[in-house]
Amino acid sequence: MVIRSVEFLGSVVALDQPPPSRLPQVAVAGRSNVGKSSLINRLLGRPRRKVARVSAQPGKTQALNFYEVNRAFLLVDLPGSGYAKAPKSVRDSWRRLVRGYLAGSEELRGVVYLVDSRHPPTAGDLEFVEYLAETGAPTLIALTKVDKLRPRERARGISPATVDRLGVSPEQVVSTSAKTGEGAEELLDAIAALLEES
Repeated sequence: MVIRSVEFLGSVVALDQPPPSRLPQVAVAGRSNVGKSSLINRLLGRPRRKVARVSAQPGKTQALNFYEVNRAFLLVDLPGSGYAKAPKSVRDSWRRLVRGYLAGSEELRGVVYLVDSRHPPTAGDLEFVEYLAETGAPTLIALTKVDKLRPRERARGISPATVDRLGVSPEQVVSTSAKTGEGAEELLDAIAALLEES
């Protein structure tokens, strides 16, 4: 998929707010500080001119952020999960917003869930991917920050244990690096396939 145009359409902070467009949607989710905003910027062809706000401090995305891509679909940046320093009431609010959106969006065509490649999937990762399976949303797993792996770890490739723990097939997993751009084209093609299947 070639990115020709990107426009930020707005944010939704409550489930009773309508989305800014009825185009098909692909959501991007992951734990706080997994590199979600950086990867979104890379995917949308904006590694220098930021589309999604990047912060060293986790928990900055606190709404559903909608980006119209190629006037054809929306990429939806979901709040990061698992940010322990946020008050419990705030974490619960984010959880309700994200789960309500995932369960209720008629335009949702799939979800890209990000997992830090340097660590095994957390209990929170496994719970979220299991929830996605329950909703029936087609899911892609993007392993982030592969540029930070040692050469020997990279040579091994995607661990069968990781794939097995996440309950997905190897074809659903893409290794990515927001820094180098590795895997961005492959992930965009996988997103295009999700949109074509709907």
